[in-house]
Amino acid sequence: MGQWLTSIDFKKMSIQERLISLRRDKQLIQQEMADTIGVHVNQIRRYEAGATQPSLEVLKKIAVTLHVSIDSLVFNASERDPDDELKLQFEAIQGFTEQEKLVTKTVLEGLILKHDANRFSAMK
Repeated sequence: MGQWLTSIDFKKMSIQERLISLRRDKQLIQQEMADTIGVHVNQIRRYEAGATQPSLEVLKKIAVTLHVSIDSLVFNASERDPDDELKLQFEAIQGFTEQEKLVTKTVLEGLILKHDANRFSAMK
């Protein structure tokens, strides 16, 4: 995604709007999404129009396809704990290549070390 799931606009979206936004962010047309999760394209249209809600099984498939958690599709950010935002970002990393995961891990370790060093320096 071009932006993290914690963006202000994403926080205010309905499930239908989130589905549309995430699908477009992944550059999937409705037919591709339907084929990937194993439903008819008309069902995707119904979900995105708010005419019907996907089952839990379909939500799982949608979440996997879009590399997000189910709760990020269903709940507004205000309905989740603040720590969940960070959790969602870590869940998104699962879709990274091994090289991207290694780079992410290295950056995080560096930031943690810097934070710890700053805390230690402040204690002196």
